[in-house]
Amino acid sequence: MGPIAVLDTVGATHASPVFDTNGGPRGKMMNRVLMAATLVASTMGAAGAASAQGQVQAAQAALQGQQIDFSGSWANRLHEDWVERAPGPHIGDYTGLPINDEARAVADAYQVSMQNMPERQCILYTSQYIVMGPQNLRIEAQLDPISGGVIAWNMSGTVDRPPRTIWMDGRPHPSKNSPHSPAGFSTGVWEGQMLTAHTTHLTTGLVWRNGVPHSDQATMTEHFVRHGDLLTVTMILEDPVYWEEPFIRSATFQLDAGTRVLPEPCEPQVEIPRKPGEVPHYLPGQNPYLDEFAKLYNLPLEAVRGGAVTTYPEYWKKYRATYKAPEKCTVYCCGGTTLTAPNATNAACTDTPAPTPAAPATPTAAPAR
Repeated sequence: MGPIAVLDTVGATHASPVFDTNGGPRGKMMNRVLMAATLVASTMGAAGAASAQGQVQAAQAALQGQQIDFSGSWANRLHEDWVERAPGPHIGDYTGLPINDEARAVADAYQVSMQNMPERQCILYTSQYIVMGPQNLRIEAQLDPISGGVIAWNMSGTVDRPPRTIWMDGRPHPSKNSPHSPAGFSTGVWEGQMLTAHTTHLTTGLVWRNGVPHSDQATMTEHFVRHGDLLTVTMILEDPVYWEEPFIRSATFQLDAGTRVLPEPCEPQVEIPRKPGEVPHYLPGQNPYLDEFAKLYNLPLEAVRGGAVTTYPEYWKKYRATYKAPEKCTVYCCGGTTLTAPNATNAACTDTPAPTPAAPATPTAAPAR
């Protein structure tokens, strides 16, 4: 048998001088080369399959305990701290906040109209605002293409809160000198069926909307726990600059497919004309509203100024015997779980008596004919 006919790329055939089946030296050499190439290819294929299988097994082993899915749209029901999260805290109300003198001075000087300045209108609250703010939350899983496990949780931003990512793939936090952002840099680990996230690299931001700050050295630990259609997020904020002790708050969200979490593009514009360089603020000792909250609820001024000592039950026991509640409610009397403050319905919640309903009219007798 002669040389093998080979089909070329345009369909023509020609005799191959290489693949010689007559047993010549050249044919024997190429046969050995082909056999060696086949062996190498099969070995590499087996090694590749073993490597891929090993990747799957390693990924699945790393995912043990990841049985909770946080994906979905979560509605913030505002069942906790409604006043602070929806209409906003009173000026000078630092009750229950373990802040130090530096934080108190910053908050005392704060004017919310500062946010009207074009250069400040698009400054976002930091990631702790997931717990401290009133907005809803959408969570999406970023999946590993091999194991199907979660390598990151992407959390939506909305209105004045930035989107953020919690990385689950074991990557380290960047250098402390790396750029900071409102979202920060977050990594997470599973502790049983609870997701624990640790966040660094936050920019300076507000904790309460009445000016209470945290610094760019603040760090945040969060615990995400799901119970059916409820998601509880517990946040622990630590800040060596402005806070005397860790600050702990929690919020509960409810899974709701009808909840919309839409981003709001920010376009700075002049809302209030001001002179160049003018920044709304109060000089030390000149904020006239700092005692409003204390007077409203008959509280000692020192008790609403915050500090670690005021967060403990022992501190408030000394006021229990002498405290006298206001005679009637004058603001936020109905409470609420929405963003709208129900001040218009205060009359329904105070001691104002309801009007007496009118007596039914007595039927009139028909005149005699």
